[in-house]
Amino acid sequence: MADDVASLEAEDEIILSAPPAEEKKQKSGSPEWMATFADLVTLLMCFFVLLFAMSTTQQETYKELVKSLRSALGAQAVPESGTREGLTMHAIPSEEPSESQMIDELGGMIEKEMEEIVSEVRELVLFNKLGGEVSVTKTEDGVVITLSDLLLFSEGGTHLSEKGMDILKKVAAVLSKLAYHVKIKGHTDSSPISSAVFPSNWELSSARASTVVRLLVSNGVPPQYISAEGYAQYHPVTTNDTAKGRALNRRVEIVYERDSIARQFADMAMGK
Repeated sequence: MADDVASLEAEDEIILSAPPAEEKKQKSGSPEWMATFADLVTLLMCFFVLLFAMSTTQQETYKELVKSLRSALGAQAVPESGTREGLTMHAIPSEEPSESQMIDELGGMIEKEMEEIVSEVRELVLFNKLGGEVSVTKTEDGVVITLSDLLLFSEGGTHLSEKGMDILKKVAAVLSKLAYHVKIKGHTDSSPISSAVFPSNWELSSARASTVVRLLVSNGVPPQYISAEGYAQYHPVTTNDTAKGRALNRRVEIVYERDSIARQFADMAMGK
């Protein structure tokens, strides 16, 4: 009997002591809100890692761009828009690019510069509402700005109209920023002309081109970068059998040749 009582007392003692032990064990762990907080911190860390990865990609892209420019022109850096005034060239360490890489990169920069010229002239045409009188196109040979003789000259003459002078001055503001050789080409239709001043269309087309050259030079285009050429009626853009066709053939072209731009870039690469 005494043994049974002792056994019961021991069991009671075990039962009574068990809850404090479990309570202590539960209190020794992390609070439940810590799990949610840990998930939030993890998500924030992933977000900042992503931002860092994106910024690193941009830096790598910039490095690739610099490497491409070095490959294209050796020891010289090229301004973003070619050789426009106010931009300088800075020497950078050169690498040894392959010939094909140089050709590809140089071709890409020439294309970009030609697109810049086309874009600026189109803005000029749009702003001044000259859609039917001035046009600009990019061809395999270069950039051609075409001005109708109706805009510039009276029939059979070389005296610039007031409107023609105004437009050419605005064109000169664009051309004066470019350090490439530009050709001014005069064209006539097939109608013959014979006078004491102009014995043929050769003289008339050459005189009109020269008139445009003088105005452009007087408005800031460097004279060493410009020349005048007369083509008479021998380079028509359409038929001379209609009045409309003859009007289109009577024109003055301002031409930036691709080869001229390429030579300028090549001279820069050689440090000239």
